[in-house]
Amino acid sequence: MSEKLHKETQSIRIQSDRTSQREHSTPLYMTSSFVFEDAEQARAMFADEIPGNIYSRFSNPNSNEFVEKMCMLEEAEDGVATASGMAAVFTSIAALLRSGDHIVSSRAVFGSTHQVLTQILPRWGITTTYVDSTDIQAWEDAITPQTRMIFAETPSNPGLELTDLEFLGKLAEKHDLIFNVDNCFATPYIQVPTRFGAHIVTHSATKYIDGQGRAIGGIIVGRADLMKEIRFFARQTGPALSPFNAWIFSKSLETLSIRMDRHCESALKLAEWLEKSQHVDSVRYPFLKSYPQFELAKKQMTKGGGMVSFDIKGGEERGRRFLDALSVCSLTANLGDSRTIVTHPASTTHSKLKPEEREAVSIGDGLVRVSVGLEFIDDIISDIEEAFIKSKYNISEVRP
Repeated sequence: MSEKLHKETQSIRIQSDRTSQREHSTPLYMTSSFVFEDAEQARAMFADEIPGNIYSRFSNPNSNEFVEKMCMLEEAEDGVATASGMAAVFTSIAALLRSGDHIVSSRAVFGSTHQVLTQILPRWGITTTYVDSTDIQAWEDAITPQTRMIFAETPSNPGLELTDLEFLGKLAEKHDLIFNVDNCFATPYIQVPTRFGAHIVTHSATKYIDGQGRAIGGIIVGRADLMKEIRFFARQTGPALSPFNAWIFSKSLETLSIRMDRHCESALKLAEWLEKSQHVDSVRYPFLKSYPQFELAKKQMTKGGGMVSFDIKGGEERGRRFLDALSVCSLTANLGDSRTIVTHPASTTHSKLKPEEREAVSIGDGLVRVSVGLEFIDDIISDIEEAFIKSKYNISEVRP
């Protein structure tokens, strides 16, 4: 595929080799294993002397196509598809670090990532120091002789804090560290961390990559030498993506750009409307001019993304009443869907964090996260406005 073609074109035109059936769309390869032509071919493939599919835990035409597309979009050399986004995050760390190694991470990370860093990795002697993602000096101060990796999630979930990717890329180079970025919220259409020095990029493909809430999956892409270690680890431990889900994700990438354009356009409109609402204390959206990190957002992102967070007046009790009063928006544990989803992080996605841990990453009791979908945005604004009014006066509402 010619690199002169735009990425939007390549994400549609990159496909597995056409079979003798002359199909226009890539077929599903629902098989656990692949047949060898003879014993010598089997030996050579297992010895990595020649390429080829052996077993779908290792590789499959559908997952291979998905990986190739994501490597193109993220400008990475190689990749591995995984069974979930958290499998991608865990594998990207566990495959590269050893007992005694140290991670410096932005404090604002997804709740499950926090549990991996603070509860699971320490079992094997891998420790983490959190820093305020906006404090440049804190990153430098946290590095020790044992530090092996820098980890950042930007924009963060759910507070939408940004981390300066260019600074971290230079910091990683200076100290010879692995720079690992969770790029789930932005997607490669909006932000390409490898341009700023990232060595590894992870995604929950469950979110915007799929875009319709149909399948669970993840992916790790990055520098070839690091991906070789990650592939070995994944091949032995088995967090493999199913061929069916890989097929869904690959097809979904064909529409990623037009979906993200709509998500971003609608999210900005919602954020600007919320900023004027008497029911809201503050609004967080990277491309709001009032956002504290607006200039950084413009530097490393092409658009503001599809996520909006705001603090509702009245705290947790008002927030719960607000969610119960919605009639169009969905209450579900997902994001990046074609349907708008509203979440109360303090009682759901980040409920395992201690109150002081939530406070440290600006997750208040009244924080509401909105994953803006593809609906006509005026309908979503009307739904939220009605819920504001009902929750203010404690008017009971039974969701349909």
